[in-house]
Amino acid sequence: MTVIMNGNELSKKIKENLRLRATKLKEQNIEPSLVVVLVGEDPASQVYVRNKTRAAEQIGINAIDIRLPETTTEAEILDLIAKYNADETVHGILVQLPLPKHINEDRITQAISPLKDVDGFHPVNMGHLFMNEPLALPCTPHGIMEFFKEYNIDVTGKNAVVIGRSNIVGRPMAALLLNANATVTVTHSRTQNLKEIAREADILVVAIGRGEFVDADYVKEGAVVIDVGMNRNAAGKLVGDVDFASVNGKAGYLTPVPRGVGPMTIAMLMQQTIEFAERSLN
Repeated sequence: MTVIMNGNELSKKIKENLRLRATKLKEQNIEPSLVVVLVGEDPASQVYVRNKTRAAEQIGINAIDIRLPETTTEAEILDLIAKYNADETVHGILVQLPLPKHINEDRITQAISPLKDVDGFHPVNMGHLFMNEPLALPCTPHGIMEFFKEYNIDVTGKNAVVIGRSNIVGRPMAALLLNANATVTVTHSRTQNLKEIAREADILVVAIGRGEFVDADYVKEGAVVIDVGMNRNAAGKLVGDVDFASVNGKAGYLTPVPRGVGPMTIAMLMQQTIEFAERSLN
């Protein structure tokens, strides 16, 4: 029988602990603060930002929600980031991606101080991750590692296959698994014999961006299957990169979409904001 890994329930548990930590910080005159910047009117981004600010408020983090028009220049965003980099009362800065096409996303990401980079995307933080000396982690892979802890899944020595090589999920996920002593294979859209490689995985992380792409033929009996995808099928239903109905029953553990990886990504964002605020005490 497949164990369905409930991201909603785990994220609630984590956020309850974060609420207690936020209270302790306030008792020491530190108010955890997170700046969230949204440029333009992208509907999906508006939903993501709303979910993040709501989670912050529930925990007791001061969410500074900044909405800028589509016409905002790159220089204006950089000036805003510089302002909050220098503000000691702000512990985290997040600029919601994607940005309008006239803005260089890499330049914006790299402008955020690594010590306030709650998304974990800054090259300095990526470098620390790959050296196994993490300061801040990309939130989705971080959340996946929390699933393994919660469900007592020991990745040591396991054959882990990651489908996808993005800087947001695939590459940092591979680094985290490697740091946890898994044997890691990174695959992608141009990998030959993808199905055969995936079928050898004890742990399969799917972040390929294709709705219901991975079915039971890709999955080893009893494997741990983590679905990072968020897609709409022809009927408009939200689905992952894994064909849930096909894989359910064959996998040992499986994350659903929704209520799987998504809530954990937000929980890790909040956790890193609290951690940065706690570091400010020292």
